[in-house]
Amino acid sequence: MLRTEQHEEDLGDQMSFLDHLDELRRRLVNSVVIIIITFSLCWFVSDKIYNFLSVPIRQALSEVERRELPVKGITGEEKVLPVNSLKEGDTGRYVFDRSTKFGGSVVSPGTSVQAIASAESETGLGLYTNETIITNTAIIPKGVRLPVDLVSPNLNEPTEEERLIVTTAGESFTLYVTVSLYAGIALAVPFLLWQIWGFISPALYKHERRYVTPFIGLSTISFVIGAAFAYYILFPPAIKYLLGLGEDFRLLLRASDYFDFITLIMLAMGIIFQMPAVTYVLSRIGIVSADLLIKSWKIALVVIMIVAAVVSPTGDIPNMMLFAAPMIVLYIVSVFIAWFFGKKRQIEPVS
Repeated sequence: MLRTEQHEEDLGDQMSFLDHLDELRRRLVNSVVIIIITFSLCWFVSDKIYNFLSVPIRQALSEVERRELPVKGITGEEKVLPVNSLKEGDTGRYVFDRSTKFGGSVVSPGTSVQAIASAESETGLGLYTNETIITNTAIIPKGVRLPVDLVSPNLNEPTEEERLIVTTAGESFTLYVTVSLYAGIALAVPFLLWQIWGFISPALYKHERRYVTPFIGLSTISFVIGAAFAYYILFPPAIKYLLGLGEDFRLLLRASDYFDFITLIMLAMGIIFQMPAVTYVLSRIGIVSADLLIKSWKIALVVIMIVAAVVSPTGDIPNMMLFAAPMIVLYIVSVFIAWFFGKKRQIEPVS
């Protein structure tokens, strides 16, 4: 085959083995610096990231611990109302759902007290004790404001049974560091993809290097969609299934174990969802074709099942299929992408 001058120039750009090692070292250093920067940014909002990631487990624990019973009254018209429906003068028993401090005294969760709704200047309506509470260290008099917001109650705030536990004094600090690190890696995905492209681009012809923007853009979007899919679709039923198996036990979940669990699933699905984006770029270059993907479907199915078994929180068939099904769909989508966008690889650059 005749080689054009441009082709010779492309071959002249090839790097030696030592040049590849030096380039790899430079890209790795850049990636570490990027992750350190994003980690530092995420550290300042690590508590918000923690709260966001803990929502699925709190909801699952709430469903397990608080089994909703049907309301059956004497007249049949009785119904459960939200707390913000209280009016001034309404009375009832307030139940503490967590340890609450009043001065030097602590009221244990499960304690109840007669309460009355009363108007106040700041928020309009507040809930106050309507009887005296006697603890082992103090006497809490009648008329003390209770820690409940009747105007806009925070339904997302975890109760005592919905809180995760830590077993060492330094575990909470380690947990926030871990959460910040994982969030930093996710935030750095576009920049990490740029480093990956920068490392592999010398092996491509110059006309193939223009796919850098589609590669980074599609891969970033795919990563976000994959992580969101794991967070909103895959993880809730999986964790409910696991908690359901332990409904006969007192559930005390370590926070570090849970966050390692959910971040692993989210990062794994973010990477798995790269399949269509990577297929698009490789098919445009001419490395991958629809025929190749169709011929390799058996091998791909075995790999998908292995990945599903690793990522799935349990080894049972329903959970494995829950994780394998989206990967199979992604593979089918990748076949259509390769068929629609694929073309033969051109040695010579397109004019």
